Amino acid sequence: MMDFTAIDFETATDRRNSACSVAVVEVRDGEVARTYSTLIRPPGLQFSSFNISIHGITPEMVRHERDFAGVWPELRPFLEDRIVIAHNAPFDMGVLKSSLLANRIEPPKFYHCCTVQISRKAWPELPNHKLDTVGGFLHVDFRHHDALEDARACAAIPLAAAERLGADSMETLAQTLRVALKPFDCTPKYPRRFDRPRP
Repeated sequence: MMDFTAIDFETATDRRNSACSVAVVEVRDGEVARTYSTLIRPPGLQFSSFNISIHGITPEMVRHERDFAGVWPELRPFLEDRIVIAHNAPFDMGVLKSSLLANRIEPPKFYHCCTVQISRKAWPELPNHKLDTVGGFLHVDFRHHDALEDARACAAIPLAAAERLGADSMETLAQTLRVALKPFDCTPKYPRRFDRPRP
């Protein structure tokens, strides 16, 4: 069955732990089962003008919202023991990892897959494989850089690819296209000073 969760983050700055919005779309048996989206108050309420120009989220909009730790109990069930997809997954997995580490939260266990890679293999004839390009090709009408709309567009990609190729699950689709399903890794890049072994 085509079961997975599509996720999209928007960030307030170029720092990976600065999530200011997140959305997930849960697909079960090829159909959207439920969605979740929320604004997030980033650390220090810091925003860059460039990021604001991309997604339109401002400090005033999130000033009274919960921080990442506050929304995590609602977000986690969408990810735990699921296949999680994202368009340019290294970015979204990096935001998730940085946010979990910054808040010292126990990470969930799941596998993830990148819909950029799926679309490149499924439709190599496209001029590029940006989300708006692929969404337009699939006739998905959405507002780019709105987290929920992006997550919906992302979810449409493996569903369309699976229909084209006759794949009946994300595992089969990934195997057919030779796209990796990777376990989520939340290992710190550098250990905290007090975690380092003594000489």
